[in-house]
Amino acid sequence: MSTTSRPLGSATPRPVVSAASRPLDEVFPLGGELPVRRLGYGTAQLTGPGYWGPRGERRDAVAVLRAAVDQGVTLVDTADNYGPALAEELVAEALHPYADDLVIATKGGVVRTSDHAWHIDGRPERLRAMCEASLRRLRTDRIDLYQLHRLDPEVPLADQLGTLDELRREGKIRCIGLDTITADQLEQALSLTGIASVQNRFNLIDRSSDAVLSMCEARGLAFLPWFPLADGALAGEAAASLDGIAARHGATRGQIALAWLLHRSPVLCPTPGTGSPDHLTENLRAREIRLSTEDMSFLEGLAPA
Repeated sequence: MSTTSRPLGSATPRPVVSAASRPLDEVFPLGGELPVRRLGYGTAQLTGPGYWGPRGERRDAVAVLRAAVDQGVTLVDTADNYGPALAEELVAEALHPYADDLVIATKGGVVRTSDHAWHIDGRPERLRAMCEASLRRLRTDRIDLYQLHRLDPEVPLADQLGTLDELRREGKIRCIGLDTITADQLEQALSLTGIASVQNRFNLIDRSSDAVLSMCEARGLAFLPWFPLADGALAGEAAASLDGIAARHGATRGQIALAWLLHRSPVLCPTPGTGSPDHLTENLRAREIRLSTEDMSFLEGLAPA
């Protein structure tokens, strides 16, 4: 995340190729010009239950962040309301000054007042203040990817994106992303400004954002699936059928779920989070798993009707 300017170009849509021929460790050009390795790291699990307060010792969180980068991660995803503020502070403490090839993504537009209370606030003055605060916590003069954490139904979308566009023109944001949107909302957003990424819920057993994924593939946008490991649901009975594939590959269910995402589409860039160094290494080893055509066909059939 160098402060040296990297000009943005128009992302070129990339065809979906077969699982057998696509390199899983391929680089995706986020926003057209920011290359990231597709399996990144998310910081939500560095905070406590409900993304509130610390999860453990600060030094342990810092160590996991550094280990992620040491193991080749070039995309770190965080948010101002994780903690709140704590996750961004940990990113800066662990990784600043940022390597030139490290892309930091954060989010704004949601206010936290407790471990169970979320308030959407997309007013232009609030979005600007949130972005400025993130810049200070991350110790940078420009955020590589700034994502609108939720669309505010009380504020015109043009006003929300207009504020982010202003921040981009001022050099404080490099790329704009959107979190939890429909295909129609993405279409509307694209008519207003350039969008580099989408972050929607998407995983092996939840394909409700398939239409959004298809749009991202057609437009060359990154899709950062949240809850890529299905938020623990892979431990349920419905996912027990994963055990056969996992055993054949000498892998865990979670590794198969991440490998499926990497095989599923070249625009999918999962950022699984963890506070455990061992779990981090386990997740990143999903890059090494090669799923066969038969594996993919079976896994495709696991999604609920």
